[in-house]
Amino acid sequence: MEAAAKGESGASDELGARLKAYEGRAASVTGRGKDLVNEPMIRHWCEAMGDTDPAYTGPDAIAPPTMLQAWTMGGLSGHTGRAGAHDELFDLLDEAGCTSVVATDCEQEYLRPLRLGDEVGFDTVIESVSDRKTTKLGTGYFVTTRTDVRVGQDLVGTHRFRILKYAPARQKQEPTGTRARRLRPVVNRDNAGFWEGVERHQLLIQRCTDCGTLRHPWLPGCNACGGLDWDTVEASGEGTVYSYVVMHHPPFPAFDPPYAVGLIELAEGVRIVSNVVGVPYDKVRIGLPVRLEFRRYDEPDADDEGGPLVLPVFRVLEDRAGGVG
Repeated sequence: MEAAAKGESGASDELGARLKAYEGRAASVTGRGKDLVNEPMIRHWCEAMGDTDPAYTGPDAIAPPTMLQAWTMGGLSGHTGRAGAHDELFDLLDEAGCTSVVATDCEQEYLRPLRLGDEVGFDTVIESVSDRKTTKLGTGYFVTTRTDVRVGQDLVGTHRFRILKYAPARQKQEPTGTRARRLRPVVNRDNAGFWEGVERHQLLIQRCTDCGTLRHPWLPGCNACGGLDWDTVEASGEGTVYSYVVMHHPPFPAFDPPYAVGLIELAEGVRIVSNVVGVPYDKVRIGLPVRLEFRRYDEPDADDEGGPLVLPVFRVLEDRAGGVG
């Protein structure tokens, strides 16, 4: 997102000057986690992430470092102690037409592990407000908040969260009869091999060469032993629907809701999120057997430098879906 942004400096940005005055002001003070660090929450997190590190189990368990923000979240009822500066800042942006928001990135620093029974406290400040930026989404400001997490007086970690608050850009009108294009996946150095395999109609799973554990999505290191060396195995393509949701809203260009998005458990034991096809959305059920296929979208043309888009999807097998295919 920020790679697509450019600064717009100038004396005319009076709003930017007003926003800058909020830097360093408190967004929340003396917040308290709603729960002590506890084994059930750690277990649920590890099950969701597929993390089997033994350090996260037993009476001497520590919490996975990436859970840092989870202990500070207020849930549906929120927290007391929220300072007015955060709301004032957002009100100014709303009044200026920056009514849309998108999260762009977060950074975490871990100073010591959280242990069972720790009571978490935190303070949040508005760390920075960028100059006015223009992105593909629209024009607005990047706002970064910093949350310092403590146990007693000890700083145990820091969480920075950055959002773009912006006025939506006017959408380019597509010619009549032109179908909107799908968004391209974000390809980086950690997952490039996966997408290269998809282009060849291969679904590649990472395998740790130290302990042999398979993992998906692709990661730079093994979440079982911490090993950094890996190779790949090609998935057979067989799997079952482990869980699913039916998307009704919000509508996205190039998609026709309602449609089913499944968490597919592959025969190899790892899980992948993809579309479930071959049956009406209301016929998808947990446990249905599916088979991998690759679909091609977006025929290349002069406006499409990336060429056609290939994505893995999963088709429900007819013999378990009442003959609907």
